[in-house]
Amino acid sequence: MSTEKLNRHNWPIAAAMIQYSNILPDGSSVQDQAPEDWAATLADVTDAGFTELDPTDSWIRLADLSQSRLDTFLGLVREAGLTIPAISTARRSIIDPERGAEYLEYNHRVIETAAAIGAKEVSFGLFYALTEAQKKALWFWTAQGITSPDDPETWKKAVDGIRELGRHAQDVGIGISLEMYEDTYLGTADSAVRFVTDVDLPSVGINADLGNLVRLHRPVEHWRTMMQKVAPFARYWHVKNYFRTEDATTGLVVTAPAPLEFGVISYREAIRTAIAHGFQSAFLCEHYGGDGLSVSATNREYLRRILPK
Repeated sequence: MSTEKLNRHNWPIAAAMIQYSNILPDGSSVQDQAPEDWAATLADVTDAGFTELDPTDSWIRLADLSQSRLDTFLGLVREAGLTIPAISTARRSIIDPERGAEYLEYNHRVIETAAAIGAKEVSFGLFYALTEAQKKALWFWTAQGITSPDDPETWKKAVDGIRELGRHAQDVGIGISLEMYEDTYLGTADSAVRFVTDVDLPSVGINADLGNLVRLHRPVEHWRTMMQKVAPFARYWHVKNYFRTEDATTGLVVTAPAPLEFGVISYREAIRTAIAHGFQSAFLCEHYGGDGLSVSATNREYLRRILPK
């Protein structure tokens, strides 16, 4: 993690690009867009007041660009006045039964790309592609996704693969943050801590994305106790929040996306807990639904108010 003393004025807070698809309405890919079209999307980010960007690979896969195209993209990022503190990946699990080996190799390229462009962190996850039921749902987390197998051999395969990536990251001077996500080996605070403890590398920590868990329409551990458990391992952090209502008489649970300061998680408390354990990594503002970029910008300003002076 950075040795620079961070405060509310200089803490890197990046815009996520989850509201932008890799596949455009005409069926073409962002990978093949003209530079002026990349620039138009980056202008959205700067118009929202961001100075940092995470080129989330659900939008663009920097690791799959040719060197010349990557150089062009980075030039546009600089022209827009943006920096890239980290790169996040999504739904590229190294234990995917069909594409795990491919994703492991891809994640190595992400590490190399992050180091080459000056990013300090990468975020990996063990969650899978959306099921057809999830794709049809208004909120994909209300439909059951693919579950990581309760199998010691697969757990070991995941640990060994992340350790391999962690050593690579360590060699090139960056960190890995593993995203908490339901029904994976990082699907609870206890399991996430056990997993990174098994990996046992200083370059590998936890992306404490508690929003991925509190949004579930099922019983979950209270966010406060989860945060207390994962805080000592927290690295690059995806932050988002949800309204959550529980009816104890019927067992009904209902959730919906919320601006960061209004949801069930108190980020004022959660961030103080993480900082007390030495957290000094960047934040990534995410929001599903509506104008996610603008809500993320509102969330950025909330973070600026509550971070240390």
